Amino acid sequence: MIDDMWAIHVHIMLLDRRYYRIYGKNVSISRLNRHVRELKKRTKPHWKDLPSQAVQDVVLRYGKSRDAFFDNIKDRKAGKTTRKVGFPKIKTRHKYTSLTFTQAGYTLENNRIKINCIGTWFSIHKHREIQGIIKTITIKRDRCGDYWICFSCDNVDDSEPKSMTGESAGFDYGNKTFLTSDTGHKIESPEFLKQSLKVLRSLSKALSRKVKGSGNWYRACRALARQHRKVARQRYDWQWKLATELCTEFDILIFETLNLEGMKRLWGRKVSDHAFYQFLQILEQKCAKHGKKFQKISQWTATTKPCSDCGYHNKVLTLSDRQWTCPKCGSHHDRDVNAAINIKRAGLAALSGADVRR
Repeated sequence: MIDDMWAIHVHIMLLDRRYYRIYGKNVSISRLNRHVRELKKRTKPHWKDLPSQAVQDVVLRYGKSRDAFFDNIKDRKAGKTTRKVGFPKIKTRHKYTSLTFTQAGYTLENNRIKINCIGTWFSIHKHREIQGIIKTITIKRDRCGDYWICFSCDNVDDSEPKSMTGESAGFDYGNKTFLTSDTGHKIESPEFLKQSLKVLRSLSKALSRKVKGSGNWYRACRALARQHRKVARQRYDWQWKLATELCTEFDILIFETLNLEGMKRLWGRKVSDHAFYQFLQILEQKCAKHGKKFQKISQWTATTKPCSDCGYHNKVLTLSDRQWTCPKCGSHHDRDVNAAINIKRAGLAALSGADVRR
């Protein structure tokens, strides 16, 4: 069934490209939906067996990604963002791995689900009870061959806000130390990818010895995918727990915007293993849930070289200097702690300025 959804995805994207070449504009989502309905009556009668709402969602996904591309162009011209969003591309068959049901097309009873177009009941394991009103369900197939069901619900009130502490903190990210706070507290990353390198290399070697496309090759692919999934889950779990601890301890959390892509080009695997951008996304979500403030300062704000005591700008400071003494006031600084103090100061100033403007 997912393969048939992929065929619809390819068809509408090729159609839209051809239409743009001829007429210089894109096809509207409503016209694409009408076109798919006509195909069911004429040349694609086997598409009738597919859930109609799931087919409509394929077109809707394309519409959302196309709108995001044009909205991003407007935002970049207006100076609202520097992030680039590409025009949607045709996914290969093995990368199109999900389909979404909205209000119909399935039947859910306790720990079983029935996909109506297949007519078969499947047992599912729920990691927690479903709350609220189910709006959509998405069935996903991962690289290990496992299937997952994601429920999107309305009217869910499962938030228990953390109590306010009145504390604020600035944090500096580094390769040697994952996070350093302005109080000097250092948080080391477990570096789960580094811990699993030996196993990953062995599995990659085993995969390279298999004949591509054979049964053993697919089994080796799944074994390698399972190990990568384990590493990702370990990192994800650790980051969620760390975000919870920080939200419990502080009311205002301030970080610096970084050019992580450039850092990856310089230091490669270690930056990817830290997954700092993913951590910031998790922390921002946690702060929104618990009513805490999450602030990011500009990457062009000077935080490393200025002295946090007198403001002297140390132009001769290099990346290898982990400790330094201010030649003006004589203060001795840990490089990361000094940067965290400056990050906190700049973030609080930005927040107070925003409050004044309101």
